[in-house]
Amino acid sequence: MKTLTLLRHAKSGWDDAVSRDFDRPLNPKGQRAAQMMGRHMRSLALEFDSITASPALRVKETLAQVGAGYGDELAPVWDQRLYLASAATLLDVVRELPEDAASALIMGHNPGLEELVLLLVPDDRNPARDDVEIKFPTASLAELRFDADSWERVSPGKGALVRFVRPRDLDPSLGPDTP
Repeated sequence: MKTLTLLRHAKSGWDDAVSRDFDRPLNPKGQRAAQMMGRHMRSLALEFDSITASPALRVKETLAQVGAGYGDELAPVWDQRLYLASAATLLDVVRELPEDAASALIMGHNPGLEELVLLLVPDDRNPARDDVEIKFPTASLAELRFDADSWERVSPGKGALVRFVRPRDLDPSLGPDTP
């Protein structure tokens, strides 16, 4: 059994004048959402044998805030391929995860994360999958399980979406149309 958790970076600051998208920081709402998601992950007792993340600034800041909420530093392997990666590239990264890792966290960007969930989880009228199909908001977490003994065997349509948690599910003030 393999468990894959996908976490999208928190809300970034479009008001900051940065020369590259890669360097966009989180805004205050994103910082709050990431910390709350970290606290929620701790309450679920989620643990990871492997963490891989995009090196973009907003992902690094999300990881720091999630770690603060979680109560422990989350030390990832930074993988440039995850920056704005497609579902196909993300699947390649998944298939290269360490075989001794039963549980892995990948942090990155949309639309790739959303597309990866939709690729891996069959359209079987799962309300959580329907929510992902509508939108995979910033700082949202999707947990998938695979009846596989190897990450290389993870394939389209073979995952089970165990949970999909959006910041607004934990605190309505972190939903759309709020400061």
